[in-house]
Amino acid sequence: MAVLAAKGIIKIDLKTTASSGSSTSVFETGSLSVSSIHVDTSNIASPPKPLLIISHEGTYPVLLFLHGFELRNIFYTQILRHISSYGFIVVAPQLYGLIPPSGIEEIRSAAAVTNWLSSGLQSMLPEKVKPDLQKLALAGHSRGVKAAFALALGYAETSLKFSALVGLDPVGGKVGGEQRNCITCPCAPDGVNHVEFYCESKPPCYHFVTSDYGHMDMLDDNPPGFRGVISGYTCKNGNGPRDPMRKCVGGIFVAFLKAYLDGETADFKAVVNEPDLAPVKLDPVEFIES
Repeated sequence: MAVLAAKGIIKIDLKTTASSGSSTSVFETGSLSVSSIHVDTSNIASPPKPLLIISHEGTYPVLLFLHGFELRNIFYTQILRHISSYGFIVVAPQLYGLIPPSGIEEIRSAAAVTNWLSSGLQSMLPEKVKPDLQKLALAGHSRGVKAAFALALGYAETSLKFSALVGLDPVGGKVGGEQRNCITCPCAPDGVNHVEFYCESKPPCYHFVTSDYGHMDMLDDNPPGFRGVISGYTCKNGNGPRDPMRKCVGGIFVAFLKAYLDGETADFKAVVNEPDLAPVKLDPVEFIES
C-alpha cells in the first residue's frame, strides 16, 4: 500500500531535517465536528453523479476523491471524515454502478463532476458551509488514481484547476502486485503500481509506503453490501486492524493538503523527516523536490 502526493503549488524545503522530537497531531481526528450528506441526481440542479459530501461550517478548500475499482464512495467514509475534520470539504462521487465503464468514460464522468462544482456545489452544502474552489485538490484510490491523474493531465476538459494531486495505491493497468487467492487478479501489479506513478510524476512529489498493509486496508470496517464483502477478499491485506492504517493515510492526506493548499508546512515536514511518528510503519518515504 502506498500514498503518492504530487503536483504541489508551492515549494517546501525538506532538505533541512526536522529537529529531534518533532510531533504532529494529524494522525488523530481533527477538532472540527463534520457532517455527511448524500446527494442524488434526481433534478436538474443535481450533480451528474451521486455524491457523498463531508463538511463543517466555514469556508474551506475542496478535495475531490475518486473511488477505486468496483468500490462505493461510502466505503471510504471514515478516512474522508478524518480528512474533513481538519478543514476540508470532501466531495466523493459514485462514478458508476455495478458495471465499470471504459477508462475514458470514467475520466469524462470525473470531469463532469468537476465542472459542476462551480455552479452546483454551493446549493448542495449545508448553511454556513462555503467551498473555496481556488484551493481544489484531486485524489483517488486504485483505478480512481488513474482517472485522477488523467484528469489532472487534461485528458478531459475541466473549468477548474487542481492545486494538488494525491494517489492512494495507484493502479494504471487492468485492476486485478499481489494475489490473495486463486480466483482473484493482482490488485496493484508491478509496472503499473505506485512505484511507476511516482517515477512518472513531475516534482515536487512524495512517496509513502505502508509496507505492512494492503490495497484495501484504508476502507471502513465491514463495508456494506456484496461489494463490501468481496472487497475484503479480492486483494492481499495486512494482519492488523484497519484503524491505524486509516489514521496513517488520513494524516498524510491532511499534512500534504495543509502544506500545499494552506501553506502550513510543519506537519508535512514532520511526517517526511520522522516517519516513525506515523501509527504504522512507513518504509520507504521518498521525495523529489522541484
